[in-house]
Amino acid sequence: MTGTVPPPPLDELPPQHPAPRDRPAVTLREVAERAGVSMITVSRAINTPRQVSDATRARVQEAVAALGYVPNLVAGGLRSARSHVVTALVPTLTGPLFGSMVQALTDALELRGFQVMVGQVGYAHSREDELLRAIVGRRPDGIVLTGIMHSPEGRRLLTASGIPVVETWDFTDTPIDMLVGLRHEALGAAVCEHLHARGRRRLALLSGGDERAARRAQGFAAAAQRLGLRAPTVRLGKSPTTHADGRDGLRALLAEVSDMDAVFCSSDMLALGVLTEARVLGIAVPEQLAVMGFGDLDFARTVSPSLSTVRIDGTRMGQTAARLIADRADGKTVAEPVVDIGFSIIERDSA
Repeated sequence: MTGTVPPPPLDELPPQHPAPRDRPAVTLREVAERAGVSMITVSRAINTPRQVSDATRARVQEAVAALGYVPNLVAGGLRSARSHVVTALVPTLTGPLFGSMVQALTDALELRGFQVMVGQVGYAHSREDELLRAIVGRRPDGIVLTGIMHSPEGRRLLTASGIPVVETWDFTDTPIDMLVGLRHEALGAAVCEHLHARGRRRLALLSGGDERAARRAQGFAAAAQRLGLRAPTVRLGKSPTTHADGRDGLRALLAEVSDMDAVFCSSDMLALGVLTEARVLGIAVPEQLAVMGFGDLDFARTVSPSLSTVRIDGTRMGQTAARLIADRADGKTVAEPVVDIGFSIIERDSA
């Protein structure tokens, strides 16, 4: 059985305040005016800093930082240049979760005359700003982010660049530009309510440490409290998660709370590890323990018992992001820059 959880009606959504995108990229002239020097001096301070004084270089650096200016490394300031390249940034290239989104994005953009370059940023965001600066400097026609941008420096760079940006796989009331995602707190709450409706009362959560998984955990715990259940037992690990993490995680949860009757895993891979370890320990699924995953990966339907999980329509996400990017890059007006694609609870044998 498939239960689709649609996004809230438009009149129930909080007001959106996307950054205006009709403003062109910050120019060398603006940096020069703010620093009180000539354009050639700004160019020298950026490209050959030894040719200017320390004081001048400091004024230029302050103006660059304040305005979020990034030199165009490809076109040399020629604003009419088009790269016909879109950069997509994902947390990991090893896991399959983001594959359908990237494939759909690539296929849809290719039909519009764009090529996609994929980069890995990891889950810790430690090098995100540095990578964004390098990308913006090469002036792609669009940037697709996995998740929402929290870094003030990253937001400043992307806003000042004038490059069309789509944030995906998450939701915020203040997107940088455009957004195609879902509300992870609502997803976590829906899973808790699903388990409760099936008679589960002693819940646990096995989760990776990334921020989207953390918000699902928050929604899951908040729903448990509303339903009068005891607080779910939570075990957090690293992201991306693995099959081994699921096996170890179930043993750790059982050592802490032996009477749990349901566990929500932040990935299908974790859930697969839980199913494996439950079989080794002689725990019947779902009779003794219900198991829910996240992602609806290919094996979820064919594993035994088949895995109940949450499906995100990555194909629709990628196609929608491609349309938004291509329309904006072609100078068209985007009527709906924020799209909540919702999620579906897929009920199978494990829960």
